Amino acid sequence: MNPEAAATAYLNYARVERGLSLNTIDAYRHDLLRFIAFLNKHKIALVETKRDDIVDFLASLYRLGLDSRSVARYLVTVRNLFRFLVLDGVMEDDPTINLESPKIRHSLPSYLSVQEVERVLALPDTRTATGLRDKALLDVLYSSGLRVSEVAGLRIGDVDYQSGCIRCTGKGNKERLVPVGKKALESVDAYIRDGRARLLRHRKKRPHLQCSEIFISRQGRPMNRSGIWKTLTDYGRASGLRKKLTPHKLRHSFATHLLERGADLRSVQLMLGHADISTTQIYTHVLEDRLKTVYKAHHPRA
Repeated sequence: MNPEAAATAYLNYARVERGLSLNTIDAYRHDLLRFIAFLNKHKIALVETKRDDIVDFLASLYRLGLDSRSVARYLVTVRNLFRFLVLDGVMEDDPTINLESPKIRHSLPSYLSVQEVERVLALPDTRTATGLRDKALLDVLYSSGLRVSEVAGLRIGDVDYQSGCIRCTGKGNKERLVPVGKKALESVDAYIRDGRARLLRHRKKRPHLQCSEIFISRQGRPMNRSGIWKTLTDYGRASGLRKKLTPHKLRHSFATHLLERGADLRSVQLMLGHADISTTQIYTHVLEDRLKTVYKAHHPRA
């Protein structure tokens, strides 16, 4: 089996059998293409790949300037490929089996202050259709902590105004309910009642087809990840932020502000949709700071 065919077979397996999301599949495809290019350049047959070959591949990634987190992600992709090939009987031995992942230095997540968030949320011009949309988009991102792909996939029926929750589909096609603030729900309602209908009128291609996605572009089509990223970048620049505004920065801000005000880590984990609480523990610096404040304020020997 040539490398390209093996990669295609694995990606199909990951999509159909494991039910991985399209975004994850795309990331795996990107990693495998680079790995296959490395094998072809060095004339290494996929089924004859040795541990040292993979070590050389990872070293080449470091030389390209990639950090440990990115290199570790490549190793996960390559390891999954070889596990699949062994499972499928194409190979007898997995060359990655005794290969350790690069040590990752966990950096503190970058987030906005409450004042910076308020400044951004006040920017959209709600007299326009796109302003109503952008106001709802920013409010939902900050009030729910959803990932950009989760927001892009939201549909009209996913919003429950009565319970104050949004149903979203996260990684691994797992559904979860996330509470959303009253102000965000009001913004979504105002946008759907007025702005969204105006944007749909600009739809030129197949205007008769139903569009159930909440957030749509100026052309009346569902907004994609890059469109949402660009929208946030523009508002971040307009607000005068020194750091680039991204969907993930609003997600970090959501989690940090909850913890600063007394939320427990387990609840934040559930809202963020983290499968493992160890992922949520990047926010423990917030808990440590709060504990120090409580100690100094209340302990007689502080």
